[in-house]
Amino acid sequence: MPPATSVPDTAPADSNSLTVRRLLVDLQGGFSRHWHGGDAFQSQYYNALSMSFPVGEQSFIDSVRDGLKLLPDTPEQVALRDTVERFIGQEATHRQVHSLYNAQLEKQGLVNRWQHWATRRIEFGRSRNIHPRHMLAVTAAYEHCTAVFADGTLRHDSWFAKADPRMQTLWRWHAAEEIEHRAVAFDLYRELGGNHAWRVRWFAYAVLVFTLDACRQTVLNLYRDGTLFKPATWWSALRFFWGRNGMAWRCTGPLLRYLRRDFHPDQESRQAPAITSHALAIRWLTDNANSWQKVR
Repeated sequence: MPPATSVPDTAPADSNSLTVRRLLVDLQGGFSRHWHGGDAFQSQYYNALSMSFPVGEQSFIDSVRDGLKLLPDTPEQVALRDTVERFIGQEATHRQVHSLYNAQLEKQGLVNRWQHWATRRIEFGRSRNIHPRHMLAVTAAYEHCTAVFADGTLRHDSWFAKADPRMQTLWRWHAAEEIEHRAVAFDLYRELGGNHAWRVRWFAYAVLVFTLDACRQTVLNLYRDGTLFKPATWWSALRFFWGRNGMAWRCTGPLLRYLRRDFHPDQESRQAPAITSHALAIRWLTDNANSWQKVR
């Protein structure tokens, strides 16, 4: 990894730096069943994550929209309101792209159960008239998880080095935008009076639910794929989570930082790591400007 001085270490400071983009990757022609360098486990794991996004992203959009209705209409909140609108634009684009992605997975014979599990939980929460602050806390928790995974996607080239170039671009574009907007739901939650105790409770819930659903959907994908019981599949899973630069080693610490009372998603710039997540996102978006088109 090049030194931090080679990349501008600037986090977005205002709404103008949150850009809504259209991804210039064509998924209509489909992609290989084992698009991740022939690796069945990694292909089906990331496919499982994609299956969660259309419903999940819509839930995030709904939660910030509901929260925005409670935000005082004052000059001090103009910047946050505009940032939230741009967040919605980015998430809507993610939802659209992953819907196209998932349509190809259906053609391959995979069955998306995750969307139904998530929909039932969301509908249950809304039927109980849960305060919008709680839905924002859930969104903030998931946004932290995705931002941590996004950092690994951009920081560790080995995570996608052997993948189909189109899929590399898709996942890294998504990762860069998740890092860009990772603080939006968190900031809105705090502006609406959200407290630390409930933030931590909902984070524990989100991590548990995400882990269970990701495992269940990945197993279902591998079963439909006919590779669930192959030794190579399980060996790949072990290496993916516990090998060098594995998820367990690289993500656990950053995930747990969410529990700190003084935590903020963008606080890394004050901690001066070798290279920040925002710097990684800026570099990828700059180096791959021909892969996306500015919408707003």
